[in-house]
Amino acid sequence: MRTSVSEPRIPTIDLRPWTGGDAATRAALAATVDRALQTAGFLLVTGHGVDPKLPAGIRAAAREFFRMPAEIKRRYEAKVGGRGWLGPGAEANGYAEGTATPPDLKESLTFATAEPFDDPVVDAEWYAPNVWPAELPELRTLCERYLAQMAALQRELLSLLGCALDLGADFFCRHLDHPTYGFNINWYPGTEVVGEPRPGQFRIGPHTDFGTVTILDRQAGRGGLQVYTDAGGWEDAPYDPAAFTINIGDLMSRWTGDRWRSGRHRVLPPPADAPAEELISLVYFGECTPGTLVESLPAPLGRVAYPPVDSHVYLREKLDAITVR
Repeated sequence: MRTSVSEPRIPTIDLRPWTGGDAATRAALAATVDRALQTAGFLLVTGHGVDPKLPAGIRAAAREFFRMPAEIKRRYEAKVGGRGWLGPGAEANGYAEGTATPPDLKESLTFATAEPFDDPVVDAEWYAPNVWPAELPELRTLCERYLAQMAALQRELLSLLGCALDLGADFFCRHLDHPTYGFNINWYPGTEVVGEPRPGQFRIGPHTDFGTVTILDRQAGRGGLQVYTDAGGWEDAPYDPAAFTINIGDLMSRWTGDRWRSGRHRVLPPPADAPAEELISLVYFGECTPGTLVESLPAPLGRVAYPPVDSHVYLREKLDAITVR
């Protein structure tokens, strides 16, 4: 599908008309979302109602943690998909698409759903307690407030996505009665911390995300986010400090039978002309309730009929794939 000159491949969507507009306004906005997700898998979203002070507070507290000595950070060390600190060399996201890249040039604090489910096996894998750094008690308070707002925003976005397909606001949202999520605070330090990048090494290697929708609060930088589109190849992602960057993941792409594209992206290494550049991204990975059966929508909406998958069996396979062993 061609994109009109007046409508960028990655448009900015103001959610306020969606939540308070008339039927015609809502329908036009839903159609814009559908077109954008067919070409790039990305949107910018404003009017989301999330407290703008929270990301700054989280970054300040997390930066203190990341700057602590390694022996302190190792007290909170976790595996990929767990809760705690992912140190240097823990992940190589390019593995998920079969690219043998060097490990990603980042560290992360990673948290997830902690409210118990009704199955001890599922609880053990997906609802383990979060591990919060004792040195920074304010980080937990800030993150829990932020994550409550992320969960509400995820529900609103999935409502919009259901309507964009003329399937109704509840089509995806009915699978959110007890969803999991992943939340990463990604620290991208400069070369004084990570060293000179190796050939083919990125802060995060080329990949697509794994779940339904990803909600990203990012900082602009020369070694920042790039997105891939068929029309433009790799491009610097558009940036608006008031907007979240939204992309859909592989489960949503499968669900729509590839009508919508998983948003392929990467984060560039520290730039040679600004080697000390430091960025922190807050990444909320929206998922659904464990055991959700994801089946491709039939034609004419869907274009590819994938075999049905259990949402969390699929997610675990993807998380295992990016783990550096």
